[in-house]
Amino acid sequence: MCTAFTLKTRQGETFFGRNMDFSYDIEPHFYIVPKNYEWNNALNMEKIHDIYCFIGIGQEQDGILGFFDGINEMGFAAAVLYFAGYAQYNTMQDSGSGEQIASTDFLHYILGRCANIADLRELLKNLSIVGLEDPVTQTVAPLHWMAVDHSGECVVIEQTERGMEIMANPIGVMSNSPDFRWHMTNLRNYMEVSPYQSEEAAWGNIRLTPFGQAGGTQTLPGGFTSPERFVRTAYLKSFIPTPESRMEAVVSCFHVMESVSIPKGAVVTSRNSYDYTKYTAFINTATCEYFFKTYDNIQVGTASLFENCAQFPELVNLGGIGIVADGQL
Repeated sequence: MCTAFTLKTRQGETFFGRNMDFSYDIEPHFYIVPKNYEWNNALNMEKIHDIYCFIGIGQEQDGILGFFDGINEMGFAAAVLYFAGYAQYNTMQDSGSGEQIASTDFLHYILGRCANIADLRELLKNLSIVGLEDPVTQTVAPLHWMAVDHSGECVVIEQTERGMEIMANPIGVMSNSPDFRWHMTNLRNYMEVSPYQSEEAAWGNIRLTPFGQAGGTQTLPGGFTSPERFVRTAYLKSFIPTPESRMEAVVSCFHVMESVSIPKGAVVTSRNSYDYTKYTAFINTATCEYFFKTYDNIQVGTASLFENCAQFPELVNLGGIGIVADGQL
């Protein structure tokens, strides 16, 4: 379970961030991937060359480096979220003439090769995603992706029984299942939710008055299911004041995500494990800076692509995101 959204400042800078909610043990680290980095396609071991350098949060296990989110030097950012019950991948036999990429490698692939959403749309015309078992869940994890570029244009990428789709995301919000179109339709069930106050009502001779403030939010869903988190995030993003500055944007982003963050114990899976928010991270697509905090360390840390990419010509692991030294990496 995860939630992601975008937020734009009055200066035109776009922030993109997410809650990483997961029921499996993960040890996310920051990585710097240099320009022109060469790596192996997990499906056929053919070499892939990245065009752009990027910073991302990921994990290396059993020789597989997978990314959860990241941003490249062009201000193109993306994140992967769970998509249980809906993701439907191609197989190696569905080859055709286009290129194939493993589901676990897809985020790395687009961060290394796309400068903007236009590039992404062009790339996907000749690309298919093949399901590959990941070392964390030991399954072919069902995934979908959200991407945004420096201009603020935002899309969702889903591969389902309908095939590969890249869909404009005008609300700039994403969670998990069902599919993105369903979530957008579901918003119509909450048209009456409002930041303004409820008025008095009369039932016959009885006058009914609201219980103080926030009467307009009474029908806003409060649980942790994917549809409920999508609605709450979309509502808050739509009605919070537009941030005047970068710092206001960071503060606003974390406050919105607090409303959909999951504490340990609130959700227990069928495996008897806690599904909770491992970390929250936001990226300024104008400066390529991360702002992040973890479940066990609520101090907001920062990590910058441009402060590190020139320093490290090779792939480098900057360390676990739970280790915050002086608030910076």
